[in-house]
Order: sequence, then structure tokens, then C-alpha cells
Amino acid sequence: MTTTNTMNTNEANSSKYQISDFLTAEQFQRLESVMYARKFQANTTLFWEGDPADKLFYVKSGQVKIYKTTEDGKELILYILQKGDLFGELGGLSHLHYSFNAVVTKDADIGVVQTADLEVLIYQNGEFAVDFMKWMGLTHRTTQSKFRDLLLYGKPGALASTLVRMSNSYGQPHKNGVKINVKLTNTELAQFIGTTRESVNRLLSGLKDEGVIDYDKNHIVICNLTQLKCIAGCPSFPACPKEVCRI
Repeated sequence: MTTTNTMNTNEANSSKYQISDFLTAEQFQRLESVMYARKFQANTTLFWEGDPADKLFYVKSGQVKIYKTTEDGKELILYILQKGDLFGELGGLSHLHYSFNAVVTKDADIGVVQTADLEVLIYQNGEFAVDFMKWMGLTHRTTQSKFRDLLLYGKPGALASTLVRMSNSYGQPHKNGVKINVKLTNTELAQFIGTTRESVNRLLSGLKDEGVIDYDKNHIVICNLTQLKCIAGCPSFPACPKEVCRI
């Protein structure tokens, strides 16, 4: 397992929709009241797939990678989480277990929430419960859309989808299009779509030859976002909302 820092996001400007976007200030204070603060160094594993899912985690600073491991030891990255992200498992069933792994990739301050304490908040506050369910629904839609792209459109479509999502989460205007303001190695891109670095090398070279992407100081620049969306099978109408089409 690779536990090095997966991304350099010092300059990234994430546009992800987070739990605080769904809760009122008062509701968020209630959530914070049941958190206890922990500091974790980079390369610390928060939990493994199969561990009891008795906690949720709120990223106050730092970075966390959420991933699954295949039987042959390959990683499939599901999310790269940053400040403001809440993650864990909450399914309403007893003896629930985590279905993915979580590792800190940049020194982090994290608020830890016991599932039992969160359930008390949900039981006691109807409005909090409704808004929290809306956030859960969004995270489920986001995950489902990622697996849809991976399964239905093959590796070229999955890579194109990942780049479109990157542009929504970390894109900045560039003279040639949209610059993804986060540095990614081809190995890391391969881990997003469950393929090899060599396959990603070939796919990126093809996209560059076709003028779909370019590079600016090791950052990917999307020159033809429309073509990239076509490769990814993105619907023209109704278009996926950006809060779902994100990395």
C-alpha cells in the first residue's frame, strides 16, 4: 500500500459541497459539540475496510485519502478529502463495518464523532436529521456516478470523467482553457480509475495529440472540455450538477 502524500493541494481551490453547506450555523454547532479533536500525522491509517464503523471524521485541516484495495493489491481512490469534509459510514444497521480504507496523506486536525452521539442528535432534532439526510444523499449520488462512469464507459471514459470532476473541484481559468490547480502523477490518476500507469500514459498522450488537454508546469490544462465530456458520456441535458460531478 502506498501511503505517501497523494496530492499537492497547497494552491488548490476546492469547490466541493460540504456538510456545512447543508446545516444551519446552529445545527453545525450541535455537530461540533459532539466532536473530540485529534491530530494525525501523514501516513496514519484512520481505519481499514472491515473495521467496525463506529465513528465519523470531520477534517478541520490536512488531507485524507479514501480508497479501496483490490484482491491483487491495487488501489482505487474514491475521494481525496480536505478541510470541511465529513466522512465515515452511517447505515442505520447494527454491526456496520467500513467498506473502504482511510489514510491521512497530509498532517491533519480531525474532529471525531462517535456514531452513537450522532444518532442522538438525529433522534432529538428533526430539522438536523432532514438536512443531514440531504448531505448523505448527495454523497451517495456522487459515489454512484463515479462507479457508473468507471463501469459503463471503460478506461478512456473513466479518465475523462476524472478530469472533468477535477476541473469542477480544482479548475482555474487558463489562457488555453481550464487549469487543474493540483499536481497529479500518472500513477495517482491510474488509482482513480483502477488501471495501470502505462495505460494512463497512453490515454493522456492521445488526449494531448488531439488537443483535448495540454500541460503547464506539470499541471493538466483542459483545452476542450466539451470533447472531454463527450468521451466521458456526460449527458448534455440535464447536465450533472457540479455538487455531484466532483472528485
